[in-house]
Amino acid sequence: MAIVKRMSKAADSVDCHCRAFQAAIEILAKPWNALILTVLQPGPLRFTELAAQAEGPGDKVLSARLKELESAGLVARHVEAGPPVKVTYELTVRGQGFRDVSASLQHWGRSLRTR
Repeated sequence: MAIVKRMSKAADSVDCHCRAFQAAIEILAKPWNALILTVLQPGPLRFTELAAQAEGPGDKVLSARLKELESAGLVARHVEAGPPVKVTYELTVRGQGFRDVSASLQHWGRSLRTR
């Protein structure tokens, strides 16, 4: 009975029909987005540094995902002029909110692995 009460209490706290919930899930459902947001957590990176740390998406896919995350207001792109042009990517304040989400997901994922 206690488990049922805890489960219903948790279910009441998240409305899966909520637009905000659905927007977050749509961001995380795209391949590589969560990885990109995680890699950028420590601070700004250049494209090549980001690609090396992500170790997964090709340059074309990484570039497309960065543009999508930028348009969603989660990643900021900074361009410094001068030879060579220097482009860095960093999380916005909204993007930094992923830190708590990723910690929760990691905790949940670990619990799934220990059966």
